[in-house]
Amino acid sequence: MNITFGLNSPLIEADRILVIGCPGSGKSTLAKRLSRALDLDYISMDRDFYWQPGWRKRPRDEIDRRITKAVAEERWIMDGTGLSSFHLRLPRADAVIWLRLPRYACLYGAVSRAFRYFGRNRPELPDGCPERLSLDALAYIWNFERDAVPLIGAALQDHGLANSTVIIRSRKAADRFAARSA
Repeated sequence: MNITFGLNSPLIEADRILVIGCPGSGKSTLAKRLSRALDLDYISMDRDFYWQPGWRKRPRDEIDRRITKAVAEERWIMDGTGLSSFHLRLPRADAVIWLRLPRYACLYGAVSRAFRYFGRNRPELPDGCPERLSLDALAYIWNFERDAVPLIGAALQDHGLANSTVIIRSRKAADRFAARSA
């Protein structure tokens, strides 16, 4: 685990936490564990904002309204990177957990999840959204470090969250972190 910029006691003081990272990195798993351990409401970007049954995406203005309402609450943990909504979420976050697992670990996570939930819903998706995996999703994961990481780093810096960002680089480290936070 790599705790960056001197976060003294990870998340002890945080009431609003974002868990971000590449698809397949374990964001939902970690956020749900921390939600229970820290007694924070769990919010899933996919389930609560983006997707409607049948994999229909909500209109952008509705997504933004839902996010604005959710982040106005006092205590929560939210999983999902969603670069297009950082401007709504980052100003309200006390801390960010960035899962920066290697590409192969994220690909493995996405593929194993697709097999585990094949033909049925994951808990962090709305009803009527059976698990699927596309070549586009795999390409996004493959290129995440090149395409998304610089944007994430800049956004964290711009919103003054660099000092309260925990960077986790492996599943083992995420497990240790969750156990330590319990």
